[in-house]
Amino acid sequence: MHGNDMITNRDIVIVGQQPWDTSIGSNCKNIALELSRHNRVLYVNSALDRITQIKHKDNPKIQQRIAVIAGKQKGLVALQHNLWNLFPDCLTESINWLKVRPVFNLLNKRNNRKFAQSIMHAVKELGFNDIILFNDNDMFRSFYLKELLLPKVSIYYSRDYMLGVDYWKFHGSVLEPELIAKSDLCLANSTYLANYCKKYNTASYYVGQGCDLEMFSNPKDSSLPADMRSITHPVIGYVGALQSIRLDIELLAHIANTRPEWQVVLVGPEDDAFKASKLHAIANVHFLGPKDPSTLPAYINSFDVCLNPQIVNEVTIGNYPRKIDEYLAMGKPVVATNTEAMSIFAEHTYLAATKEDYIALIEKALAENSTALQQERKTFAASHTWENNIKEIYKAINTIA
Repeated sequence: MHGNDMITNRDIVIVGQQPWDTSIGSNCKNIALELSRHNRVLYVNSALDRITQIKHKDNPKIQQRIAVIAGKQKGLVALQHNLWNLFPDCLTESINWLKVRPVFNLLNKRNNRKFAQSIMHAVKELGFNDIILFNDNDMFRSFYLKELLLPKVSIYYSRDYMLGVDYWKFHGSVLEPELIAKSDLCLANSTYLANYCKKYNTASYYVGQGCDLEMFSNPKDSSLPADMRSITHPVIGYVGALQSIRLDIELLAHIANTRPEWQVVLVGPEDDAFKASKLHAIANVHFLGPKDPSTLPAYINSFDVCLNPQIVNEVTIGNYPRKIDEYLAMGKPVVATNTEAMSIFAEHTYLAATKEDYIALIEKALAENSTALQQERKTFAASHTWENNIKEIYKAINTIA
């Protein structure tokens, strides 16, 4: 295959952090659906670990996994044409708490063998050959799968800087660089993560990000939500989880206190730090709580300027901010923290390095918004489709396959 040729009629095994029955959106599920248009795809749920089995044994999803392990239920499920989901028929040990690396490595290899054996049974049942292994950030459970499954191509997909999270930091600081280095190919959804992977593997590529923007680009209901009707303009808004590890509480307070005539509207569930923050005592800050996803376009539509007030740390610096595409798909002016991952949005957003920048750029965004700018934003967001994302993935695979 050459150049930009589409990859077709291949057998692809996907492993990763999120099971198919996750209740939240998943990059990897969208990628699997797009790949299955022209290839056969096996999407593998993570294996059930012992602590999860004990702690959540009454959860219906865990009960299903236990039934598969006990042989009472089939683990391989057909989802649609060319796409299957595997519930592994093995129980793995919960070992991340172990700090003696040789002991952790020994038990992790055993967990990997169990996991690989379950995958191999499904691969044989489906008649897969010369598989492409696509690993979505699964650095522990899938560390040895290249050696155990012997794929034709092994891919490590980086979509989050996992080592910024305490759970992954201790063992991951050793294992992830090794896994990146031994993979045939590394793909990333942000330029920051692509450069991070490139430190350990020169075959590392930025492949962009796909988004499902239909509900934002063509909203079914753009009427003003009831809890927005008493809020005066201009409205400076944010939609999403309010997590102190990702968002800058001090920055939001500065914006609200500096411009009391602006109404800062925050839509989404709060973590404990947000609940206890001084933001609740500021008159022009409005917490509207979590909303049904289908109503979010109506909230965004009611904002004059959209925010992504990220705090810059290991967790956020490399993340592709999908909400920016959602804001832009509705033509809204966006003011966001300037990170390396935001560089691809530079021509269509206002990027701030300081809290003073935020004030000046919000003022600028309010002043110069126009129909022409709105259309440019919509056009740019529309280019971030899953189809285009997969084209870039195919292009990268073709460099080695």
